[in-house]
Amino acid sequence: MKNKINILVGLLCMMLTTSCNDWLDLKPNNEQVTDDYWKSKEDVESVVTSGYYYMRECVPYYIKWGELRGGAFYSMNSDDVKLQDFNLTPSYKLCEYANFYKVIDNANSVLHYAPAVRSIDNTYYESVMNSHLCEAYFQRAYSYLILLKNYQSVPLITEPYVDDSQSFDVKKSTEEEIVGRIKKDVETALATGAAKGSYEETWQTKGRVTKWALYALMADVCLWNEDYEECVKYCDMILNATDAFRPVFVSNTNDWYTLFFPGNSNESIFELNWDYNIELKNNNFASLWSQSASSRLRFSREAIEKMRAETEELEKAGMLLDGRAGRMYLATYVTDNGAPYQTANNFYFWKYNGNEVVDITGGVRTHQDANFIIYRVAEIMMMKAQAEIMLGHNREALTQINRIRNRAGLANFKGIDLDDPLMEEEINNLSKLELLEEVLDQKELEFMGEGKRWYDLLWFGRIDKNAYVDLFVDEVLKGNQTTNLSWIRSVLVDKNAWYMPIPQSDMDRNRLLEQNPYYEIAN
Repeated sequence: MKNKINILVGLLCMMLTTSCNDWLDLKPNNEQVTDDYWKSKEDVESVVTSGYYYMRECVPYYIKWGELRGGAFYSMNSDDVKLQDFNLTPSYKLCEYANFYKVIDNANSVLHYAPAVRSIDNTYYESVMNSHLCEAYFQRAYSYLILLKNYQSVPLITEPYVDDSQSFDVKKSTEEEIVGRIKKDVETALATGAAKGSYEETWQTKGRVTKWALYALMADVCLWNEDYEECVKYCDMILNATDAFRPVFVSNTNDWYTLFFPGNSNESIFELNWDYNIELKNNNFASLWSQSASSRLRFSREAIEKMRAETEELEKAGMLLDGRAGRMYLATYVTDNGAPYQTANNFYFWKYNGNEVVDITGGVRTHQDANFIIYRVAEIMMMKAQAEIMLGHNREALTQINRIRNRAGLANFKGIDLDDPLMEEEINNLSKLELLEEVLDQKELEFMGEGKRWYDLLWFGRIDKNAYVDLFVDEVLKGNQTTNLSWIRSVLVDKNAWYMPIPQSDMDRNRLLEQNPYYEIAN
């Protein structure tokens, strides 16, 4: 059963004296949940639940921020073009981060008030409270990680806004301080021992924060921070787990589509859930990839060529493709009136539009209510591969790379059989760069449209003191087809341009806030 987070939101609305819309539009001003609200464990549960709702509101940003600069997709929408062409200014809506701070303030409220509820409600056991705190710690830490990857430096706020007497003037914190807070939040949550491995319902296990989600978040921030041994440690907590209800890599190629329809698969670690049949509304982000001419996100020429190349490799391996192209030949449909994939230019993105039916005419979802996956096991495997490469552990990295390739129907990387002792020298002689490029290629195809690509490229540009910055810029240029490439190259010389501007509305309101350096120069 899919996660009906909307059910909890509905219960939330019934339990509150204010209207549901007022609650769900919570802002850090005069709409706070004040001291008078926190009376019972149900009150805490309601605010935890609203944190997931706010995260759902962030999904369009998760997608656009993670994809538009990555080169697999491009947009002709004016705001989108400004981002993908690295020409965004502080006044553009796409650089606003208010929704992320809604999640953060909501989590801050839980962390601040939940302990006091225990002295009021004697049925609010410590174990239940700690479980709620784990969810709030994740919601806050994940939001800060996304902000970190997009702005590098933002205000670090760890207390809730209670009333209008509180100052909105807050300085930006450094990247080091934000990374430290994210790690501390995860460590504090795990130290309670209350992070669940599973819930009573599958939708809860996949749609609410578990210890697996906390491990994934820690692996993510450690990889970003180039703390590779810690990254491997937390990846292994997932990959080597033996719990009965642990997340498990779906290794069968033919089961790949179940990750996205119906969702909440065994491979899922944490995903945001929708269901039109209960909410009676669409989430609409599937429209970003509609077949209409006004579609916001379209496959770039570079992405199409990569899908074609993979499809050709699958054909040579004898796989029946049935007119499809791309990862596992299930990610997209060719839609050029039956044109073969070799000549087609239009593709239908299956992940957020398709169902279990293999034919495009019958395989379209009735409603736009696909889940959005935050973490799944395949990404943990690739995170581990990245970290192992940086540690010089080629064999360990290849193990993960080949698992991803093999599930896609592809042969081992360079035909290397890890069980063949005669190949040991070949394994050891693989360069860091060729392994990193293979990981980036596999991640682009595997996670296409899941809001990951730009961060993978940005990580590549940052590592080893920007050792691969020229290659990073080249990768960005390959996928861009909406502006002069020499312009982008000249912009990306300034590493501050790799990050977005602080929203002008916040600059106007917060007297201590400083603009990201590139945009001060540009303006």
